[in-house]
Amino acid sequence: MAHPLIAVVGPTGAGKSSLALWLAARLGGEILNCDSIQVYRHFDIGAAKTPADERAGIPHHLIDVAEPTDTFTAGDYARLAREKASEIAARGRVPVVVGGTGFYLRAMLDGLFEGPPRDSALREELSARNSGVLHRYLRRLDAEAARRIHLNDRNKVVRAIEICRQARRPVTELYRGGSTPLEGFRLCLIGLDPPRADLYALLDERCRRMFEAGLLEEVRGILAKGYPRTAKPFESLGYKHALRILDGGSTFEQALEEMRKETRHYAKRQWTWFKKDARVQWIAAFGDSIAAREAAAALTDAL
Repeated sequence: MAHPLIAVVGPTGAGKSSLALWLAARLGGEILNCDSIQVYRHFDIGAAKTPADERAGIPHHLIDVAEPTDTFTAGDYARLAREKASEIAARGRVPVVVGGTGFYLRAMLDGLFEGPPRDSALREELSARNSGVLHRYLRRLDAEAARRIHLNDRNKVVRAIEICRQARRPVTELYRGGSTPLEGFRLCLIGLDPPRADLYALLDERCRRMFEAGLLEEVRGILAKGYPRTAKPFESLGYKHALRILDGGSTFEQALEEMRKETRHYAKRQWTWFKKDARVQWIAAFGDSIAAREAAAALTDAL
């Protein structure tokens, strides 16, 4: 018999963690993180991790499972997430997946073509090129992949070029070839879709609160532990802006405004990603609202 599995998705700041916690408490569930920065240790404030004392005693999984210098891929996430989901179900509890990293969720639910192994020499060659050149190169190799991957997402662009070069075929053609979907679960994907203007106002305020909560001090502490500025999580929203302040590359006001702008753009990209998944059932509210809880209860009661 298939086990229920719930995923709460949507743009950053929409209240996904709040709704997921409420659903987990209501259904006897456990939280399965699906945020690509929350997997890293020490990156707490900018990653908006739910503090341990606010988790209501509900187990959380796949948080703080990697060192900042580790290579942690969507394939790694899919493998670990499937293992944890099965363990949770085996205990008679409900996996509640929550996060806004759509590629991770797709890898977990639909499977992921791993592709050929990484080529360090090729990656070094590609890393010397700027984002625009890389994206144009990918467009020549695989126009469909170039349309799907934003030119500023260097990691995905480089990986797509790497696969095309090694396999001598477009990466999109290979992806269509073979991936194994998650089996043994009945899925309920819930998307939070609050009013955009309200979300953007909330995100502007949240960016400021992250600095007030000690984001700069957190970054100083991470660097003091010996982790390099080149560690992948430092590329994420908030952390790269904090680094610019600490390095004297921008003032606090400049970094805050840039962080707000990029966070709004990121939320828009998340909306676009999840809107393409026909399985997602949308709730036009923030996750901490009574309306969202009532709608989510109705959706999950049908599982």
